[in-house]
Amino acid sequence: MGRSRHVGWVAAGLVLGAGACYCIYKLTRGQRQGDRGLRLRPSRSAEDLTDGSYDDILNVDQLQKLLYLLESTDDPIIIERALVTLGNNAAFSANQVIIRELGGIPIIGSKINNPNHSIKEKALNALNNLSVNVENQVKIKVYISQVCKDVLSGPLDSAVQLAGLRLLTNMTVTNDHQHMLHNYITDLFHVLLTGNGSTKVQVLKLLVNLSENPAMAEGLLGAQVDSSFLSLYDGHVAKEILLRVLTLFQNINNCCKKEGCSAMQPTFPKGSLFFLLYGEECAQKMRALVDHHDADVKEKVTVLPKF
Repeated sequence: MGRSRHVGWVAAGLVLGAGACYCIYKLTRGQRQGDRGLRLRPSRSAEDLTDGSYDDILNVDQLQKLLYLLESTDDPIIIERALVTLGNNAAFSANQVIIRELGGIPIIGSKINNPNHSIKEKALNALNNLSVNVENQVKIKVYISQVCKDVLSGPLDSAVQLAGLRLLTNMTVTNDHQHMLHNYITDLFHVLLTGNGSTKVQVLKLLVNLSENPAMAEGLLGAQVDSSFLSLYDGHVAKEILLRVLTLFQNINNCCKKEGCSAMQPTFPKGSLFFLLYGEECAQKMRALVDHHDADVKEKVTVLPKF
């Protein structure tokens, strides 16, 4: 009997990985010992798992049941609830692995094409949590182009747009998939300039990620950007925005030092970000920011080119 149990655990370890199995074991054991409510309802249906009052961390069997439900139902209410539950569980590193190994990423990813904006948002949120895991990003990258299109064509400042921007930001923390956004840079600057404060911050987080990669510098500097972009360098702009546009400039300037962007100047068209950042109007704004009341802003300005 003891030998059979040992063999069973070894087999499970081969399938899920020793680390994931240990986490699942600890979670399940803790629930059995500490959550009497869960022990009293061991046969909950998949629909029950989507109940907002059920906030336990799901185990492997429950996650598999929930993914099957998500794949098989057409009920928009059930779909949305299932996505919320999966998204919440994907906040835990062990479950990020389990959901991927259960084939859950394409099941969740298919819902970003749903015409229901609430379902689309919940699917993007779930993918966002899953994307924290680098191995998951390899499977999530197939949705980058679709997410970019949704971000750029969807309602401005909407929950869907913000959810998409958050996912793209996570997917560009490393350089691995940044090149997939190259064709959308100009449009992202348009969203930056037309969106509200929350949208501006989220677009800037994404652009700052891109600006840290020297391979993206030419694409950023060559983007057609409206001259109103320079208004973001005014002293009265909210600190969380101002610091990020200064960081964007700083990163691009550092990349230029490595890549020799000045030698490529003739390749940048009029109206591009290059001519905005290295023009006289921007120089005047940088000189004014030297006397900014915030120490963090002043520190950022001091490392930029001396105008």
